[in-house]
Amino acid sequence: MGKVSLEGIEFHAYHGVFKEENKLGNRFTVDIHVETDFRKAMLDDDLKSTVDYGKVYRIAKSHMQEPVKLLEHLAHLMIKDILAAYPDSKQITIIIKKHNPALGGVVNYSVVTVKYPEDYD
Repeated sequence: MGKVSLEGIEFHAYHGVFKEENKLGNRFTVDIHVETDFRKAMLDDDLKSTVDYGKVYRIAKSHMQEPVKLLEHLAHLMIKDILAAYPDSKQITIIIKKHNPALGGVVNYSVVTVKYPEDYD
């Protein structure tokens, strides 16, 4: 068992409940962790035997470009597509940070963490 991760992926996107968030957008940071059995890739040096993090990045990017209200929903959409691409994934964790959320005070970021299969039971 091993883990393929992308950490600190940054996007400017328009997710949120408030009109200002949808109009002005905000900075987001995404971390993605995919746990899978990649022993075959360790031996055969073949990208087809593991999780292609380029593909995982493209999945995240495509969802960041489509505004949603809730970060929980956004993480779920990413997990759904990663599972479709890598159905043998044992665990997928998506962490999304919204920098400077519109809360009327100083907050570095709000964070949502969604884990498959843990949050899907």
